[in-house]
Amino acid sequence: MNLEAFVLGCGGMMPLPYRHLTSVLLRREGQLFLFDGGEGTQVSLRRLNLKWKKINAIFVSHTHADHVTGLPGILMLSSQVERDEPLYIYGPPKIAEYIETSRSVLDMYINYPIIVKEIEAPCVCYEGDGFYVRAFPLKHTKTCVGYTLEELDRPGEFKPEKAKELGVPVGPMWSKLQHGESVITPGGKEVSPDEVLGPARRGRKFSYVTDTLYLPSIAKEVRGSDLLICEGMFTKEFEDQAAEKKHMTSTQAATIARDAQADKLGLIHYSPRYTDSELKQLLTEAQAVFKDTVLTKDRMIFEIPYKD
Repeated sequence: MNLEAFVLGCGGMMPLPYRHLTSVLLRREGQLFLFDGGEGTQVSLRRLNLKWKKINAIFVSHTHADHVTGLPGILMLSSQVERDEPLYIYGPPKIAEYIETSRSVLDMYINYPIIVKEIEAPCVCYEGDGFYVRAFPLKHTKTCVGYTLEELDRPGEFKPEKAKELGVPVGPMWSKLQHGESVITPGGKEVSPDEVLGPARRGRKFSYVTDTLYLPSIAKEVRGSDLLICEGMFTKEFEDQAAEKKHMTSTQAATIARDAQADKLGLIHYSPRYTDSELKQLLTEAQAVFKDTVLTKDRMIFEIPYKD
């Protein structure tokens, strides 16, 4: 089952010609989940040829303009095709007002249900087949949340020889055992899944954190992430300014990744003060703390494989 993250925009505060505002799309076996929707989101969706009109849910960190100004266009263009499935939008207080006001003022034609749910973190805000999305509190100049999408454990590896040894014939019974159902063999013996399966295998975890003061508690929420997308807005030189504006340095983002024992850190939400060449300083400082750090760029793609 594929799990991929697409960085649609990596900039913070204001869009630049080469840097759209922060937005990440996660694709899990055909299901699409959008995290924030800054200015330029539609451009990257189109250039990546993603089926953006089929987005299942949108998860908003907070209602500052650089994280939501791309959403009205997405809502309107999704009405250009037939759509029966509802679009779910999750976020902290004010997100419902923003969506409703945008629809009213822009006189949007919407031909599908939009269900907006304001959340109070921490909470599990979305559940799907074999996974869930959890929101957790951050600390910014207004209410802000981070998100993790975490898969449930998968059944252990099936042992064909053990199944044969127990008298389970090749066919549908094998499938039932692999899906956690006990079976009765032709000889009348009951065989349970734990007799033919190895230890449960861990699912994957994606985490999204942006616009927050550094908090040690964040590492606990994103622990074990296969991919952590986290803001690293400033270099260490501007740590005091970052704290004043309730943002993080790349070093602080790397500290979270290290403490969380993440596999990979993707920095995002860069200050517009840095040119692309100057972003290397953010990376250098982060890698001194957490080696497996990369600078995200618009339209960068991350494959998130199973570990076993």
